[in-house]
Amino acid sequence: MSRVLLRSLFALVVAAAAVLIGWRVLKPAEVLATVKPPLATARADHPSATGQLATAPLIVADKIRVYASKRQIRADAPVDAKTVYTAVWSFRRWPEQLSGLVASGGTVVSRWSDGELVAIDGTTGKIVWRAAGPSGPGFEGHRTGSATVWAPEGLRVAGQSVLVTAGGQLFAYGMSTGTRLWSATCAQAFTTAAAQVVCPSGVYDAVTGAPIASFPPGPYTPVGCDVASSSCAGLRDGGGHGWLTTSPAPIRASPLDRPEANLAAGLVVTADGHAVDALTGKARPDFPAGTLVLGASSGRAVLLTPDRTLLTVDPRTGATVTSFPLELKREGTDWDPGRWQVTEHYVAVERLGLKRRDNPNIPGYYFSVEPVVVAAL
Repeated sequence: MSRVLLRSLFALVVAAAAVLIGWRVLKPAEVLATVKPPLATARADHPSATGQLATAPLIVADKIRVYASKRQIRADAPVDAKTVYTAVWSFRRWPEQLSGLVASGGTVVSRWSDGELVAIDGTTGKIVWRAAGPSGPGFEGHRTGSATVWAPEGLRVAGQSVLVTAGGQLFAYGMSTGTRLWSATCAQAFTTAAAQVVCPSGVYDAVTGAPIASFPPGPYTPVGCDVASSSCAGLRDGGGHGWLTTSPAPIRASPLDRPEANLAAGLVVTADGHAVDALTGKARPDFPAGTLVLGASSGRAVLLTPDRTLLTVDPRTGATVTSFPLELKREGTDWDPGRWQVTEHYVAVERLGLKRRDNPNIPGYYFSVEPVVVAAL
C-alpha cells in the first residue's frame, strides 16, 4: 500500500511540475530587448545595389531596417549593410501574432492579432505608447514578411495619424500619443500625400475626421502610393478620371485616366513606356515597354526596366539621372518584382522566381535564398 501511495504521490508531483513548466513556457509574455551602441549610419558613396536579405525590411527614417516574423519585430542598421546584422532592438509577444507594421518619421507602430497597437522609437527601441484596438489578422508575411511590412492588412498612416480598419470600421490614432482621434464606417482605406483618408464612401481629414467635400465621387483607385497604401500621390475616381492628391484639394490630371498609368514625382508612365507630365501632359522621353514605376525619391521618379535596370529620372525633363543593374553578387536579373519600398535614399525590392507557382510556401516561388535586394539611390 505504501508503494502505491508513493507512486501516486510521485505521479502527482511530476504532473504538477509539467504543468508549471508548461505555464512558464506558454504563458502570455512580452520581451523588449535593446542595445546601447549608437546606430551605424554608413551610406554608400554612389548609387548601386548594396545588400541582399532573406527578409523584407521596413526602412525607417533611412536609418534602420525593421523586420517582421510571426511573433517578433527586430531592427538592425545601417540600411546599406550587405546582409542582416545583429539586432539593435527587438520586441516579442506571445502568443499573439504580428498583423502589420507602419512607420512615420522615426516611430514604428506594430499591430497585433489581439488588437494591441505598440509604438516604438526606432532609434532607441523604447516603447513610446500602446493602445487597444480591434483584433487583427494573424501573421501573413510568409518567408520574407513583405506583406506584413510593405502591405499590412487594415493598417495605414496619414501625416501624424495611424489608421486601423476592421469589421467595416475605421479608427484613427495620434502617431505621437496613441490617443484615439475619431472613427468612421469604412471597409477599406488608403491615404493621400495631403494626409487625407480615402474610403469607398467618402474622404476624411486624417486628424479631425471631418468629411472633405472637394473630392469627386468614388469608388476610388489609389495611384502612386508608398508602402501600406499610404501617402498616395493620385487616384482615379468612380468614372475613371485621374486626379493628383498632393494638395488639400484634388487636381485634375487627365494623363492618369488610362487604367494602367502609374505616377511618381509628377511623372506618369504607362504600360507601353510612354511618359508624360502629370499636369500638362507634355511628353517626356519614353522608356522600354513594361517599365515599372516603383516610387519617388528625393524629387525623382524611381523606375525598374524589364531588364532589371534601376533608373532615377528627373520628372521635369524626363532625363535619366542614375542607372544601374539591380543585382548583387552577379546573381542575374531573371526575376520578377514582388513588393517593394522606396525612400529618400534607398529602394528595397522582393524578387520572385520566373517559373514560380502561385504558392509562396513552396520552393521556387522566391528568386533565391536571399530574395530581397537593397540599393542606394
